[in-house]
Amino acid sequence: MGEWIKSIMPNVAKYSSKFWDSVGATFQMFAIAGVIAFIVGLLFGIVLVVTRKGGVCQNAVVYRIVDIITNFFRSIPFLILLIFLIPLTRRVVGTAIGVKGAIVPLVFGTVPFFTRQVEAALHNVDEGKIEAARSMGSGPVGIIFRVYLHEAVPELARVTTITAISLIGFTTMAGAVGAGGIGSFAIDYGQSQNHQDIVVVCVILLVLITFIFQGIGSFVAKKTTNRSLIKSIKSNSNHKKEK
Repeated sequence: MGEWIKSIMPNVAKYSSKFWDSVGATFQMFAIAGVIAFIVGLLFGIVLVVTRKGGVCQNAVVYRIVDIITNFFRSIPFLILLIFLIPLTRRVVGTAIGVKGAIVPLVFGTVPFFTRQVEAALHNVDEGKIEAARSMGSGPVGIIFRVYLHEAVPELARVTTITAISLIGFTTMAGAVGAGGIGSFAIDYGQSQNHQDIVVVCVILLVLITFIFQGIGSFVAKKTTNRSLIKSIKSNSNHKKEK
């Protein structure tokens, strides 16, 4: 098996240790930046929905501040954002290169995108359910957790998948400016040295990762959609019986 790999991917075999180090670096960047971006993006998305005009916590000032910040960073192409944030990155983590240096721009690049995705997902929640929760005495926190987040689980699964795939792309682009990972390996050992087998393997690996994330996201979205549908049918059935 090893000889077969060497015969069709000689340069990948030659730099195998660096290849696996780059894969590990990519997943490290993805995991750290992904967790931070998920938490912050979810929070910002919720804030935008509940503080908008007519929201359960309407607040024009807070809405405007979060909206402007989101639009500002979302409008900057990621490669430009990497360069723009170098001073801040050095101040926060002490370096602008490597995995540590990539986390800050990855978070700033992903959060605005995920914030808008979460906002759209929560915005699609049936207003009738929100009003029903209000009429039963639920406060803002109860409505957020029991209505908005509960009802939007399938859609949140879909937008999280989209964001995760985008984040993988960002980690690859970050490699172009010294962040390490698969992107850096493909450029430094593939494109720069004209080793096409390295480029091909990196592309195949990224495609496989994308398919895996897409499959997991679709599975979760389908399962949660079915559960929500069954629950809704049972609720309607019980309502008719009471009548």
